[in-house]
Amino acid sequence: MRLKLDWFLIGMVVAVALAWVFPAAGAHGGALHPELVNKIGVALIFFLNGVSLSFVAMKAGASRWPVHIVVQATTFVIFPLAGLLLMTLPERWLAPELVIGFVYLCAVPSTVSSSVVMTAAARGNVPVAVFNATLSSVIGIVATPLLLSWCLHTDGAGMPMGGVVLDLVMWMLLPLVAGQLCRPWLKDWAWNNKKLINRVDRSTILFIIYTSFCDSIMRGVWSGRAGAVVTVVIVSVALFYAVFYTVSAISKAAGFGAADRIATIFCGSKKSIAAGVPMAQLIFAGDPRLGLILLPLMIYHPLQLVICGVLAGRWERRKGEDLRETA
Repeated sequence: MRLKLDWFLIGMVVAVALAWVFPAAGAHGGALHPELVNKIGVALIFFLNGVSLSFVAMKAGASRWPVHIVVQATTFVIFPLAGLLLMTLPERWLAPELVIGFVYLCAVPSTVSSSVVMTAAARGNVPVAVFNATLSSVIGIVATPLLLSWCLHTDGAGMPMGGVVLDLVMWMLLPLVAGQLCRPWLKDWAWNNKKLINRVDRSTILFIIYTSFCDSIMRGVWSGRAGAVVTVVIVSVALFYAVFYTVSAISKAAGFGAADRIATIFCGSKKSIAAGVPMAQLIFAGDPRLGLILLPLMIYHPLQLVICGVLAGRWERRKGEDLRETA
């Protein structure tokens, strides 16, 4: 599988750069009114996801329940446990804001599109990947804030859940349901305009990233944080491979065939920036540290694409059941 330079990855770099140059417009109370525009953007993303979500495609892979259990347990149990371990690191190794960022990263759902694309490229079980990636996104609307609250509460820093849950229901769950209800009339339009929907999703996410960094920069959160990116890269690589080898070992022990193991590894090891950024905007609304909190997710996203892209190309050329699980 040949990796292409993704305009979205370039866009993330540009969004952060613009935030450093023009922070006032995107900060809270600025000319772009992010406190309202971001919420409308989140609702639009989940409405379009609801329109695009096909339960017929999910049904095709629903019967492989042992695989589903492993994937969902990896996403919402193994990853959060890894986040709890990261909370034990000394503050001189990992700043509190970055710890929250990694705990949040570990709580968000798996990706949808890239998990399915990578699985297809590696000749894995595509229906299983579609089912698990979609199911993960739906579960994540409820599970992510609950896991985050539980993990942070273990350190005596619990977060109020009432307002968060209300915001998630209003700006994410209801638009998702509305999209599903409108699907009989809009599904053909959605199918014919998949590229447009993808661009709208990603452009909205880039705007949220820009405004998040604007707030952090205006409030001086990044002062003296020059080494934060290097630290996050090192920890992200370690986290990815720890989960990767764990889910790989579980898949082997469970006796999954090569096609199911590929779907399990790709769905289980990924984290969704498409769901994670909008959810963070609602969960951490008004928190000036949001730019730092999002940093682990923003670095883990391209990292997982590169490593899984290499693996997909390697597994595509495999013979029989042979999977060489190193990259």
